[in-house]
Amino acid sequence: MRRRTWWTFWLIALLTVVAGMFAWPTDVWFVKGVRLHPGLDLQGGTQLVYELDLATVEPNEQDDAIAGVQEAIRRRVDALGVAEPVIQTSRVGEREAILVELPGVQDVGEAKSLIGRTARLEFWQPALEGDEGIRATFVGSFAPTDLTGADLTRASVSFDQSGATGSLGLGSSPVVQLDFNADGREKFRALTESHLGQPIAVFLDEELITAPTVQSEITDGTAIISGGFSIDEAKELAIQLNAGALPVPVELVEERTIGATLGALSVQESLLAGVVGLLLVALYMILYYRLPGFLATMALMIYGIITLALFEIIPVTLTLAGIAGFILSIGMAVDANILIFERMREEIRGGKGSAEAVEDGFRRAWSSILDSNVSSLITAAILYYTTTGLVRGFAVTLAIGILVSMFTAVTVSRTLLRLNLNGVARYAKQLQ
Repeated sequence: MRRRTWWTFWLIALLTVVAGMFAWPTDVWFVKGVRLHPGLDLQGGTQLVYELDLATVEPNEQDDAIAGVQEAIRRRVDALGVAEPVIQTSRVGEREAILVELPGVQDVGEAKSLIGRTARLEFWQPALEGDEGIRATFVGSFAPTDLTGADLTRASVSFDQSGATGSLGLGSSPVVQLDFNADGREKFRALTESHLGQPIAVFLDEELITAPTVQSEITDGTAIISGGFSIDEAKELAIQLNAGALPVPVELVEERTIGATLGALSVQESLLAGVVGLLLVALYMILYYRLPGFLATMALMIYGIITLALFEIIPVTLTLAGIAGFILSIGMAVDANILIFERMREEIRGGKGSAEAVEDGFRRAWSSILDSNVSSLITAAILYYTTTGLVRGFAVTLAIGILVSMFTAVTVSRTLLRLNLNGVARYAKQLQ
């Protein structure tokens, strides 16, 4: 048992050292470029809320329309070079909306101009000598046509096992089906008739998203794009196409700018509160439980290092609410140790030896620790999946903190106590 305990101790020490490298604020050895990602409220930036007008969209197509707009906004925000943006659905009263958070954005006007315009889907044909507006891509050079997203009714994922006539690519499953309106049907027929065996490029907001090869003339306004897609890849392509095929008007209904000075002040005050709280808890644990309290404090330090490392590795966009979730999880880690130590005291007062008291204390406390932490994890999951924005950040950091606290309270604290049974025996004598 003691040999296994020492192996566990050295594994914990190795894990702590590696986690410390990730948590360290500068590059250490092989860990390079891993940093905490401060959110909008910590580093400053802009929050925009866009309301979607779905009045002209059929109810069964609204989810696709919302996903298309969200994808278009995401692509435009990526073009701005924003680190860790938040782009998610929300509601303004009874209407659907898109919440956009842009940490560190300086030119708010450019961001609003870029995000607010309707997605532009274009179909381009192979370029000929003398064509204007040629775009060169890795699959060839292309020239514009008069076929656009306005001519596309919708794009959807379907399954095609036959590779039937009308496919733009080679028959495969799953595939993306394109349905054109009356004008689009004629334009697309002429386009496929004149470019058999050649690729047709599709651009969304001037970025190439696909370039399938025409296999046959398509006269019925329904085409299939295939080529060995996975289901996720087909869904992603359909969303991108719908971003232009279902142009949903958006209106900026809320704009909020947060200064970096406020964010820095919030970080300083939050960190100060966390450090003071942690020191007070450590002092109480040491004074009341003595050696077990000191070992629990060591376990809490390991908990903090591992949790911060996970925040950087995942990575977690850390907001003020997220810091609150992290601090709350520290309290839950302390609570688990208190349950264990109180059980140990009961075993010691019952006349058991130090080794037996340690094992029975952990065993008897485990069910209470598991129940309370699982309940908290369920609450964090509900918060994450039913809310948006800052509350989600709180739920994420709380859940990570709870999982790590269970590991440190049960594994780290138990290992340290097993290696210090003589000290636990002296503590037992003091209790008697």
